[in-house]
Amino acid sequence: MSLSKLDLVDSHCHLDFPDLIAETDAIIARARAAGVNRMVTICTRLRNEPRVRALAEAHPEVFYAAGTHPMSAAEEPLTSVEDLVTLSRHPRLVGIGETGLDYHYTADSKPIQQTSLRIHIEAAQETGLPLIIHSRDADQDMETILAAGMAVKPYACVMHCFTSGPRLAEAALDMGFALSISGIAAFPKSQDLRDIFARAPLDRLLLETDSPYLAPPPYRGKRNEPAYVAHTARALAPVFGLSLEAFAAQTTANFDRIFPRAARTAKAA
Repeated sequence: MSLSKLDLVDSHCHLDFPDLIAETDAIIARARAAGVNRMVTICTRLRNEPRVRALAEAHPEVFYAAGTHPMSAAEEPLTSVEDLVTLSRHPRLVGIGETGLDYHYTADSKPIQQTSLRIHIEAAQETGLPLIIHSRDADQDMETILAAGMAVKPYACVMHCFTSGPRLAEAALDMGFALSISGIAAFPKSQDLRDIFARAPLDRLLLETDSPYLAPPPYRGKRNEPAYVAHTARALAPVFGLSLEAFAAQTTANFDRIFPRAARTAKAA
């Protein structure tokens, strides 16, 4: 089967980053040739939201999400629920974030990261849009804060580029959240991570690149781009005993359910 006949989604990329923005048209064309027909580009600093929004407005294949990345939380003005709700009214904005906790590089800003995360959770609850979570070396605090929010009001959530341990995976799945598979899961030494995904319900899994980072083999160490989600899909499909075509169809159906605004907009186009 030709890759172009697949129907894949890159649920998390950064098309506005310098490595990619100069080649947007070519990158989207290569994605479509690889069967990647939709992508969600992520705003990580809200001052850049107009630039990210413009990409989604200019390209029917592109949707976007907006939030403050935890590694930027101490450098950026603290957003408000009201600001995020206002941004969410744009029809091509399909998620809140990415937000979360990163104690690997920025542990000194734990308090502001946690405050920012709680604001984003409340915005997801208010809007009904899925929350997009970045978590690194913060499993216990992440589980505690996400569960506390869920106890107040349910919300949808994607654990983006999931590389945490089995306990956080189980807690996230118990709350009804999705786990997103990046190129890291295709690395030869990532068997423990593949085992976590193999134990998850198949309807809770998404695919992403996080491009320009984390390219899967055979492009590991090089610049990543949305087309390469097809390589991650090919590497992971056997974990579930599925063909590439079946795995692509399943993860795309999952995306449409978890990101219903994107599904409605694509259907209406």
